[in-house]
Amino acid sequence: MSSTGSRLRKLSCRACCAEYAPDELRGVCATCGHTLLAEYALEGLDGRAWWREVSSRAPTLWKYRELLPVRDDRAIASLGESEGPLLALGDRPGPFGLELWGKDDGVLPTGSFKARGMTVAVSRARELGATRLFAPSAGNAGLALAAYGARAGLPVSVYLPERCEAAVVEGVSRYGAEVVRVGATIREAGEEARQREAKRAFDLSTLREPYRVEGKKTMGFEIRERFGADGMPDVIVYPTGGGTGLVGLWKGFQELRSLGLLEQAPRLVAVQSETCAPVVRALRDGSARVTPWTDARTVAPGLLVPAPFSSERVLEAVRANHGAGVSVSDDQILAAQGELARRFGLSVAREAAAPWAALPELASSGAVRSGERVLLYLTGRAA
Repeated sequence: MSSTGSRLRKLSCRACCAEYAPDELRGVCATCGHTLLAEYALEGLDGRAWWREVSSRAPTLWKYRELLPVRDDRAIASLGESEGPLLALGDRPGPFGLELWGKDDGVLPTGSFKARGMTVAVSRARELGATRLFAPSAGNAGLALAAYGARAGLPVSVYLPERCEAAVVEGVSRYGAEVVRVGATIREAGEEARQREAKRAFDLSTLREPYRVEGKKTMGFEIRERFGADGMPDVIVYPTGGGTGLVGLWKGFQELRSLGLLEQAPRLVAVQSETCAPVVRALRDGSARVTPWTDARTVAPGLLVPAPFSSERVLEAVRANHGAGVSVSDDQILAAQGELARRFGLSVAREAAAPWAALPELASSGAVRSGERVLLYLTGRAA
C-alpha cells in the first residue's frame, strides 16, 4: 500500500446520527436511508502547516489528499483534475455595484465540475472492491462517470432521460459505458436504474453514496486558496440541480473553519430554472425538504432535477450562513449564455449561465448588496 495520508475516520448520518466504519462499500444510511457524510480526524492536524504544504503541491484536487477518503494512492483514477481558473468579470450592466468573479470548471476533464466528484467517488469505490458502477444523469455526471470508469477499468452503466441531447449519448458511449435511455427526467431514469441495477452494480447517484461530495468540497478549498482568508467572496451563486455542489461547498468550508483556516464562510445562493425550482421553493416556504416539482422542464439539462435526493442536506447548506434561492426563466438563461460569450469569451453550459442571469433579481431582493464580492460558479462548458 502506498498511503495518501488520508485522515478519514468514519461515515455519519446527520438525519439519524448513525455512524459507520468507513472501510467497506456503503451507499446510504442503513438505518434511515439518508445520505452518509465522511468525517476526518482533524484534531492533531496543524491546519496552517498543512495548508502551506498543500499550496506547494501540484495543482490538482488530489493535493488535498489528507482530507479526501482514498487511503491507497494506487486506487486513484485521475485524469489530471486541474484547478478551475478564477476570472474577474467586473460588474454586470445596471446599478448593482458588485465585484464579480467567475470560477470556470469547464476546463476540468469531461468539461464540467462533475469530474471533481467522480474522480474521488470512482477511486474510492474501486479501492473498496466495487466491480461495476451505475448512475442516472442529465448529461455531465454521466460523461464524467463513463470517463472515470474507463480510467479505473470498471464497467459502467449510465441511465439517461429519453430526451437527453444526442451529444451526451454519443459522449457516454465513446467511453465504452452502457447507455440506457429511459424516462422523461433524471428522477424517472434513477428509479428505473435502481430497479435494474440493485444486484449487479454500485450506485453513484447524487448523494446516494458518501464520496462525490468529497470531490465537490475541493471547490471550497480552491476558493479559499485563491482568494485568501481575508479576501473571500461574500456570496457564491451556484446553479443547482441535485445540489451536491452546495453540500460540498458547505462541507469544505466547515472543515476549513475547524482547522482555523476560515472565519466566515460565504453565503450560498441556489439558482434554478423557474420551470423546475424545487429547492428555491422549499427555501422560500421554509420547508424542511423539497416536494417534487410537477411538469418539470427547462432548456438547461443540469437544472432538470424535479426531486433532489436528501434535499435536507442541500437546504441545510444554503441556510447555514443565511443564503438564498432564486429562479430564472429559460429565456434569461439563454440570454445570459450569449452575454457571457460575447462579453468575456466564456462558452459555458446553459446551467452555468444561470448565475449571471440571476444577478438582477438577487440585487433587487437584497440577497446580494452593493460593494460585495460575488463569485459566480461556472460549472461547465457548452457542448
